[in-house]
Amino acid sequence: MADAQIILALSQAAGIVALVHGEEYRRAQTVLDETGFRPGEDGVHQLGAASPATARAAVSDLSRRADRHGMRVTMSGRHFVGDTARDIAHRLPGPWTARVEEYAHPLWQEDLVPWLWDSGELGHAVQNSRIPYAAVLTNLSTDTRLLLVERPGHLREYLVGAFAPEAFPEGHGAPHARRSLVAPSSPGRAAQAIAEQFLPAYDRAVHNRRADTVAEALTIIHTELSGWRDHRDRAWTPDAGPADVAVFGEATRAFLDTAWREFLTVIRHAPALLERCRPASTEWPQDARPLDLLARALLDAENTREDVDAGALSPAEHPVRIWRAIETWLTHREVFQRQARAAAPRPPTAPALPGRVPALPPGPPTPRR
Repeated sequence: MADAQIILALSQAAGIVALVHGEEYRRAQTVLDETGFRPGEDGVHQLGAASPATARAAVSDLSRRADRHGMRVTMSGRHFVGDTARDIAHRLPGPWTARVEEYAHPLWQEDLVPWLWDSGELGHAVQNSRIPYAAVLTNLSTDTRLLLVERPGHLREYLVGAFAPEAFPEGHGAPHARRSLVAPSSPGRAAQAIAEQFLPAYDRAVHNRRADTVAEALTIIHTELSGWRDHRDRAWTPDAGPADVAVFGEATRAFLDTAWREFLTVIRHAPALLERCRPASTEWPQDARPLDLLARALLDAENTREDVDAGALSPAEHPVRIWRAIETWLTHREVFQRQARAAAPRPPTAPALPGRVPALPPGPPTPRR
């Protein structure tokens, strides 16, 4: 691989665009500046509006200068990725934006790995193939971010994957992560595949990740509560000494700290799950009342946290008020978990295949000739 390379592509909006990569990418940018290319939208160099003759002359000049500097200039066999990404964003449901990112230095694409919430081909490609540029599509309503890259070795296909949701600091290979999608080069068909296949699966993966996170936090609190009760029982025995009481006091403080820290996770993730719960449409319509109690407990915990931040609550009052909310969630955690599982988005239904056409009844025998 040359120390610096320039890839030219055609853009409907910007004419000829140039993307650079290689450890000496700055030299390539200098050559582009010398031949009339200027940084445009997203920082990508472009030639701008030019007549065919002017464009040919500029590209010829660029090739000569690059050759003198030991650089290679190639013409992409694809449409400019920025055009494709914007066409896809325009066709996706909701407000989406698209921007191009250049990973000019080979090390820059490695920064993507910790943030890609992917268990499929995209994560593997980013780690093992050269990805000099890509496009990021962002849903302005949900903050969902997707990465669109040209699929290595396949001229007419793209890879689409998701960045990790902000709430989960995990990346490639995470057990809940959605597998990346192989999308066709047609923006319309790619947008359809993303909207009908990838995004519903991604939404389902985020939902299940939230449900597991809440369940794990409540399990930790429940386990710690059992340990705290053991200390309490020892401290309350008739032969308990000052040391047992002191240990119990320290255990109480440690338990409350752990319980509050884990319950903050519940406060963060449970509301989005509760919003989806529809107990009346499940086998357990009687869960409506416990779910209402859980929602109110979250509201009480939020108000308590605000009071603590504002200094309106004494240190002695904080554990009492918080514990009421935590106790409510421990009491009804099984109800919440089954309703959260039932509320998980369903995968899209595959179109029904036509049934076998019944055979026609036998006709009259063919006369002999």
